[in-house]
Amino acid sequence: MLEDFKRIFRLVKPYWGRVALAGILSLIVSGLNGSLAWLVKPAMDEILIKKDVNLLILLPVAVFAIFLFKGIFTFFNEYLMRSAGQKLVMDLRNKLYVHILDLPMGYFGKKSSGELISRTINDSSVLQGTVSLTLKDFFIESSTVIALAIVAIWRRWDLALISILVLPSAFYAVGKLGKRMRQISRRTQEKISLITEFLSESFAGIKIIKAFCRQENETERFKKKNKDFYRENMRAVRVAEFGSLLMEVVGGVGIAFVMWYGGMLVIKNVITVGDFFSFLAAIFLMYTPAKRLAKVNIGIQQARAPFERISNLLSEQKEKDGAEEMKLFSNEIEFKGVSFIYPYGKQKALNNINLKVKKGEVIAIVGKSGGGKTTLVNLLLRFYTPTEGNIYIDGKDISRVTLKSLRGQFAIVSQDVILFNDTVLANVAYGKPEADKKEIISALKAAYAYDFVMELPQGYNTVIGERGMRLSGGQRQRLSIARAILKNPPILILDEAMSSLDTASEMIVQKAIEDLMENRTTFVIAHRLSTIKKARRIIVLEKGRIIETGTHKELYKHEGLYKKLYELQFIGKESEG
Repeated sequence: MLEDFKRIFRLVKPYWGRVALAGILSLIVSGLNGSLAWLVKPAMDEILIKKDVNLLILLPVAVFAIFLFKGIFTFFNEYLMRSAGQKLVMDLRNKLYVHILDLPMGYFGKKSSGELISRTINDSSVLQGTVSLTLKDFFIESSTVIALAIVAIWRRWDLALISILVLPSAFYAVGKLGKRMRQISRRTQEKISLITEFLSESFAGIKIIKAFCRQENETERFKKKNKDFYRENMRAVRVAEFGSLLMEVVGGVGIAFVMWYGGMLVIKNVITVGDFFSFLAAIFLMYTPAKRLAKVNIGIQQARAPFERISNLLSEQKEKDGAEEMKLFSNEIEFKGVSFIYPYGKQKALNNINLKVKKGEVIAIVGKSGGGKTTLVNLLLRFYTPTEGNIYIDGKDISRVTLKSLRGQFAIVSQDVILFNDTVLANVAYGKPEADKKEIISALKAAYAYDFVMELPQGYNTVIGERGMRLSGGQRQRLSIARAILKNPPILILDEAMSSLDTASEMIVQKAIEDLMENRTTFVIAHRLSTIKKARRIIVLEKGRIIETGTHKELYKHEGLYKKLYELQFIGKESEG
């Protein structure tokens, strides 16, 4: 448990000022609680027995003042601790988000977005409760127990000893329950993570769910996951409340014995009625904070699982960044003996790739699905690191340069268009935030997107929805092209950029694509013949190897894989040219 407290104090270290002040206020509140028990003796002996009228006037005023200041100090204590808890969660979520964005792409292949969301939102919320509630209880209740124990010992040490001796057995039992709570808490966080993951997938795939009329099936799956989470929560409730039951039973035994023994002392005139009732008041007041203090361990154990999950996430290795700044691309890109195996794969996705691409050259990459086409350009952007070999841009190993200066050389237009739930302006300017409105409008016009954008309810200030769902596929693709045009990079990647467009949309954006490729080094992963045929060079990948290279005419005459792919995909649509 000591190690758990160390972890918590490390978490709240940045907010030590607030926590320390809250701790001081806790001591004051505890002293006020002790003074209430202390005042019982004069109330009994001087007022009820000796009939002191003056004290009858002063004592109620003193009690009112104690409750008033106790309420004020408790308010500020609560506020400071909750403030520290909220600040902790805010900073922790910021830290997690920044860290997640810096993780390598391979990590996102192992972890679902729902799990990462759960760790950022749900796990950090549990830690907030630990700081603002559990830690607060530790400060106030522990100091209150000490203050009341001092009053009890001062009044009658032997009775106090009898009362306090029963507590260790209860704390021991509650400590055992804390270990059980730690296991339950770990399962609970896993269950809520599965729910978050399920919701994330459901909302992202809502079109498929509706298209296949799977609402009832998905509802049943959600209900099952929700019920599993409910069961784990109820296990946690049973453990926590069983701890309270133990404290009540042990407290009842202790107080019952003290009342009998203390009553005998009063009857024998060993102690006064005031001493006895002052002692009882201290004991009665002590058992409530003692019970809460016992729950502190349960609360800390409950926070252990999310703390470990967050710590594990923060310990994940970030993308390795280089130290050198890359200048604007001006000469040549070279793949030299490049091979790559995905972290979750067994076979090489790329195998001994040797390729040189000159500035301004358009390279088309074709091959069967899973041949390594997208992997090739992913390595170029350092989304992944080659297992073997190196990639050079202008003679500089890209593993040595900063990611920002490297990726600043590229723009990507892909089949899977990624747009954000923001305005048209914000989405187009995503790669060049400093662009003014005139530049953005110019890019929209160059992408043949301006006309449809101006027909939107708020024009280019229209919020287009998550992933641009308020737009058609062709419209989303044109915004993606406008974004690339605005960034104006020296190297362009077209990853099946037109495969999702209908014929009408393709005709609209084909000229924009061609203009974008003008005087720009371009890697084209495409199935559309019009784009491939205009490439200066076509490379054919099969099982991660370059098996053919040449122009369209050269490869078509070669009677190899390219010709087979061409005839399968394009015969009947376009004639050989």
